[in-house]
Amino acid sequence: MVKLIIGNKGSGKTKKLISMVNVAAESSNGSVICIEKNSNLTFNISSKARLLTTDSYGIAGTDALFGFVAGICAGNYDITDIFIDATFKIIGRNYNELEALLIKLNDLSIVNNVDIILTLSCKQDDLPEKVHLGPWEQLIF
Repeated sequence: MVKLIIGNKGSGKTKKLISMVNVAAESSNGSVICIEKNSNLTFNISSKARLLTTDSYGIAGTDALFGFVAGICAGNYDITDIFIDATFKIIGRNYNELEALLIKLNDLSIVNNVDIILTLSCKQDDLPEKVHLGPWEQLIF
């Protein structure tokens, strides 16, 4: 299942994500992955979770992010949760590409039985209607 944490800058999205990562890391019987653009969360994320930075791997754009996440799933069969912070900083602010990414991530999450949680720094009203109507859960801040 895909979940979206949506809110303006400074609304507490990352703080919520950190809490969710740490809870998942303590309770998961598998691997928990946290993806961010740079290494801002190094001291906030439990050492039981794997923290990956997209800058370290040259990941930018929706196709690259999807390929990165798919590769992570392909390389490890026991992943239970993948968290992605500051999604727009990684992919750019293209709402049409976001919709396509969410659809592909949702399909990937179903096939691999993994929860994928993303933070989106924007107003809920900024997102296209199709994003609102998708099968993913939305947490608004």
